[in-house]
Amino acid sequence: MAEAQTLEIRDLSIGVGEHSVVDGVDFSIGKGEIVALVGESGSGKSLTALSIMGLLSGAVHQTGGTAMLDGTPLALTDDAAMQRLRGTALSMIFQEPVASLNPLLSVGAQVAESLIVHGRATKAQAWDRAVEMLRDVGIPAPEQRARQLPSELSGGMCQRVMIASALIAEPRLLIADEPTTALDVTIQAQILHLVRRLRDETQTSVLIITHDMGVVASVADRVCVMYGGRIVEQAEVHELFAAPRHPYTKLLLATIPRMTGTRKTELFSIKGMVPDVAAWPEGCRFRTRCPLASDACATRPPLDRVGEDHVAACWHSDQVEALA
Repeated sequence: MAEAQTLEIRDLSIGVGEHSVVDGVDFSIGKGEIVALVGESGSGKSLTALSIMGLLSGAVHQTGGTAMLDGTPLALTDDAAMQRLRGTALSMIFQEPVASLNPLLSVGAQVAESLIVHGRATKAQAWDRAVEMLRDVGIPAPEQRARQLPSELSGGMCQRVMIASALIAEPRLLIADEPTTALDVTIQAQILHLVRRLRDETQTSVLIITHDMGVVASVADRVCVMYGGRIVEQAEVHELFAAPRHPYTKLLLATIPRMTGTRKTELFSIKGMVPDVAAWPEGCRFRTRCPLASDACATRPPLDRVGEDHVAACWHSDQVEALA
């Protein structure tokens, strides 16, 4: 793990109305480190990211916790203060690119916007840099595409426009929410290479949110596994894949399709669904789906150290390896 911490999250909690959807989340991202936040839909990953960006709204609100960027507290509920950081110190690639782009502005203008708004370049300089970024993310004929509206591009191209917009100012922290969704494998590899290159050249820290464990394996340095609004396991990526110590992580890895077996081999899936936030079970929130569940699991397990730089929240972490 990197020594200098770009981002530190402590006891982050988020509520929707009277219900807790993110509960006491702790993690950090070192300078130049790529951390993956993984888990099923409904685990609270995207809400955690939006909270870091200060973009929670409506009935969704932060109920506790703090965030530090390079040792300085982030004023997560102060929109004016956060606005000065978004696009420069903090950038985010959103999950729904078409909905996030302004339908009335050319994509080039939108990619160039953060450089202009924060006074980092003239309009002409920002436009040239925007065209260069569109080329870097694999958009053909970028000079022509830069003048088009989002409605004239495919969903995959809009995704790449969002990535270009997030990367153009070389932020200290990049949050990427499912950044390779809707992209073919060739462009996906190109985007992941671009993220790694940005990290290597500028020491940008990256929080990548994904369902794709292949993406995690290829790009992440460390992994945080999230379930039911809580972090249930954290480890270096190689350690997590080789020796998961939480049943949920073990089963999540088992869902990855294998090249072995026959054509009739049934793909593995985790039984049940993530419970509704109004019906979280007491204690360990995975216990209603867990093959190792016991009476002890009615009490919330602490996030204990189970190895070097490896923690897991499970009363039966020593039995996980034996799970089929």
